[in-house]
Amino acid sequence: HTGPPVHLSLARMAPKCAHCGKQSEALKRCARCLHAYFCGADCQRAGWKAHKQTCAPPLPPEDVFDLVKAADEALDAGGVLKWEGRMEELMIRQTDDTKSWILQAFMQAHLIKSSGTENELEHVLAASRLEEQRAELLGKMERFRDQGEALCSVAQTLIFAGKSQEAAGFLKRARAVAEAHGFFSVECRACTGLAQLAIEQGRDEEGLDLLRNALAAAPLDEEEETSYELPVLLSLTSALLKTGALDEVEPLVVRFREAGKAESKRTGQLCYSELHSLITSAQLLQARGKPREAEGELRTLLDLAFANKAAVEKMMPGPQLLLREATLFLKSLDPSIGAPEQQSLTAELAQMRLGAM
Repeated sequence: HTGPPVHLSLARMAPKCAHCGKQSEALKRCARCLHAYFCGADCQRAGWKAHKQTCAPPLPPEDVFDLVKAADEALDAGGVLKWEGRMEELMIRQTDDTKSWILQAFMQAHLIKSSGTENELEHVLAASRLEEQRAELLGKMERFRDQGEALCSVAQTLIFAGKSQEAAGFLKRARAVAEAHGFFSVECRACTGLAQLAIEQGRDEEGLDLLRNALAAAPLDEEEETSYELPVLLSLTSALLKTGALDEVEPLVVRFREAGKAESKRTGQLCYSELHSLITSAQLLQARGKPREAEGELRTLLDLAFANKAAVEKMMPGPQLLLREATLFLKSLDPSIGAPEQQSLTAELAQMRLGAM
């Protein structure tokens, strides 16, 4: 039911020499600590003064497991990855649930370390490989919902790494798992990802059909706590507006607005989707030849943002581009916005630490 496995044709991250920094699969591991690698005896001798500070006989696997668990709970990615060389040893004689946790801990550590580092791509690909292993394990455990979510996560990291073809394979596999077992949330995620790839590659109609399918699958599963309706509505309304399909997009924009309001009410604070639904509504009104109504939606957006500064500053994704787009859109609709109001808007954005327009 899960389809054929899709494997990454990517070499694992090769170790680095603890002395000279050379990266190679041919490096030799220190026989005493089994943790550090060296090019050979020359590098090991040259680097001994520094290495001897940490070189010690290896800890028992149960002690290493406790250290990994403590580092994971403290969100100490470096503390987790320190023991990656012993990950296979940690998996021996563990339950499948514990093996899944170990793979997930190292995967998340790589994702944390990938942020803003020169080895960003290496860490992202390492995370993908670990999540792929975890997906295979979850399938064997018949935890098919978790398997589908893991396959979607692999695809997301591969899309980030620019490997669209490999990502599509994982998304198709996730969709097959979802269809075989009736997990609508997984199908929604998989279809949304496939749609993103199709639209990026110029296959707009295919992308739109996938987004329509994703929207049909978006309502809550009985076992789900969240819905993927909002991100699908965001993608689908944006794509339809670009194609000029105004009759189809109009009821979806209304649905997007209501869903955005409902999410803000549910969470007790302004959400990004409610702001984005307002600019989408303004775009539709402009396309319908109603610039004054469009201007009203944009002013509502900016008023909401300025009235909820604390919530806006914490939003992910960041609202900077959205607010700048809304302000520029407003100025294009109303050229009379001049020095006083423009300066006021710029000052408000600057106070929100979002930068000037």
